[in-house]
Amino acid sequence: MEFADAFWVLLLGSLLGLELIGKVPPTLHTPLMSGANAISGITMLAALTLIITADGRTPLLLMGAVSLGFALFNVVGGFLVTDRMLAMFSRKSSRK
Repeated sequence: MEFADAFWVLLLGSLLGLELIGKVPPTLHTPLMSGANAISGITMLAALTLIITADGRTPLLLMGAVSLGFALFNVVGGFLVTDRMLAMFSRKSSRK
């Protein structure tokens, strides 16, 4: 795939994603984002696989490290958002 083809796929995919996310009602946005962030665990496994199989090639090691960092950031953010969302539904303890 040439660069121009890959660029068009990226551009059209981004526009489609933006359009779809805009149609999600606010009550479903947080649960859907929490689930989507948890899927980044798969990206972490792929990044670790890339790092392990890089065999000392610096560009692959760099790409794996960057993708691992972004995926880890996304997973932690997903857990924080989910925790905050669940705290909204927990019962408050009575204070005297």
